Amino acid sequence: MRNAEVAGFLDEIADLLELMGNNRFRVGAYRNAATRIQSMPESVESVWRAGQLQEVPGIGPSIAAKVSEWLQTGGSRYLEVLRRLVPPGVRELLTVPGLGPAKAQLIHRSLGITTLAELEEAAREHRLRQLPGIREKTENKILRELERLRDRSRRLLLGVALPAAEEVVRLMQHHPAVRKIQPAGSLRRMQETIGDIDILASSEQPAEVTQAFARLPIVKEVLALGPTKASVLTTDNLQMDLRAVQPEEYGSALQYFTGDKQHNIALRNIAISKGLKLSEYGLFDESTGERLASEEEADIYRALGLEWMPPEIRTNRGELDAAAKGTLPRLVRQEDIRGDLQVHSCWSDGTASIETMAEACRVLGYGYVAITDHSQALGVAHGLSPERLEQKLREIDQLNPRLAPFRVLKAAEVDIRSNGALDYPDDLLAQLEVVVVSIHSGFEQDRERITERILRAFQNPHAHILAHPTGRLLNRRPGYEVDLEQVLRAAAKAGIAVEINGSPDRLDLDDVWARRAKELGVKITINTDAHAPLNLQAMRYGVAVARRAWLEKGDILNTLPLDQLLAFFGRRRQRRRRAA
Repeated sequence: MRNAEVAGFLDEIADLLELMGNNRFRVGAYRNAATRIQSMPESVESVWRAGQLQEVPGIGPSIAAKVSEWLQTGGSRYLEVLRRLVPPGVRELLTVPGLGPAKAQLIHRSLGITTLAELEEAAREHRLRQLPGIREKTENKILRELERLRDRSRRLLLGVALPAAEEVVRLMQHHPAVRKIQPAGSLRRMQETIGDIDILASSEQPAEVTQAFARLPIVKEVLALGPTKASVLTTDNLQMDLRAVQPEEYGSALQYFTGDKQHNIALRNIAISKGLKLSEYGLFDESTGERLASEEEADIYRALGLEWMPPEIRTNRGELDAAAKGTLPRLVRQEDIRGDLQVHSCWSDGTASIETMAEACRVLGYGYVAITDHSQALGVAHGLSPERLEQKLREIDQLNPRLAPFRVLKAAEVDIRSNGALDYPDDLLAQLEVVVVSIHSGFEQDRERITERILRAFQNPHAHILAHPTGRLLNRRPGYEVDLEQVLRAAAKAGIAVEINGSPDRLDLDDVWARRAKELGVKITINTDAHAPLNLQAMRYGVAVARRAWLEKGDILNTLPLDQLLAFFGRRRQRRRRAA
């Protein structure tokens, strides 16, 4: 967690320098250092203690000194100076996605706005559009982002909440009073963002369990403590709630605290139609009061004439009908994944060599990996010129014989330019085994233009996968405006796969659109967008999205063995050659 803390500290410096109009290269140096530290596989503190901070790419003496001070003291004199130079109100305006430093400074200086409430008032009174460079469209967008900011102010990324909950389970599971323990609520459903973290335990001595929970070393403050419930704030400022129930009630409580509201209402209605009553304490015969099921979750569903269903799909989107008919999907599992088709190395903005990333994939049991370093248009990510890409391909040729039968695929993440053209010439794209296409610029373009860019990119016979199709960053940036229905229909027609990006701050495509992709016959890839070996663990989050979308093994391209995967990609080029 200190890596995230230090990265946040450096990002704040970059924000403040940008607000002050500093040189963009200086600003970029701090942002690059933040990214490097955030994605380091080891603890930045251990690197610092070993005196190796300046060996991290992008960290020179000046930034290393500031990181060292932060790790030693928990503060930074330099940051404090910057904070004094930039009004607090301007810094608060930066929390609004899409409102960059230049506009924030303009709004503050022109209108004296120092709070989000004042910003919203000015937008509603149409005073923002009176400023240079701010039009009605921008003003409306600011209002939308303020509403979204309120909605997500207490939402945690799945990638933050799940490891935190699993740590509590690890610490608690061997306590003598604990029989069973696991996350519940939206976390068990693996939603992309989580409110408070809910944990459910079974015990004959529930008060002992809540007491032990409140005494965990990760607890900073006990918010509430009772004989069956406890709520704490962790040292990472995460709120966690634990409920302890008797073992004979565990199954019914787990069901009750897992299904979303609509799923649970529909399930209770099924119970009522059968003369039964369902609650967190069990399933009861309404006329006699006899408890029919409660200890095991599956018993609840079975007693209602339903198959047990995976938690991820308990959202009342057809799962109850399927469970009654015995037609539930066999959801894809993480062990079905045979390779990762979007991974970056230090050739562009990754932190590790191709060989290191490949070895990390081999350890995970994969048979292949696509090293998809960025194309030349993405200069901020050190995108590869055609000459550098060819050098990288030669390195892969030298590496593969040593790694066999594992295979590093020749690949690139190629920018879709503003006119829909791809960022490399066709003769170079033809040398690649996997071409991932994506948008990283021009987010402000309107829906029609963004959609047309993607559709034109699909016309290129070398395009294989559309990555992170909406460009969103959860809790930070909404996606660009795009007609996904049209994009998915075009992908199905062109034989192009669409990615579920497992990076916890993306999870893009989301589960609703991924399920629609399946309905239209679009193949899906689940990738991590890893920039360091540790990031490869994000596959679990991408798989969770796929499971929420009802996707099965056959819907996912990277569950295929290598020869079948390459044959799928090769068909697009073969069709184009035959047409020519």
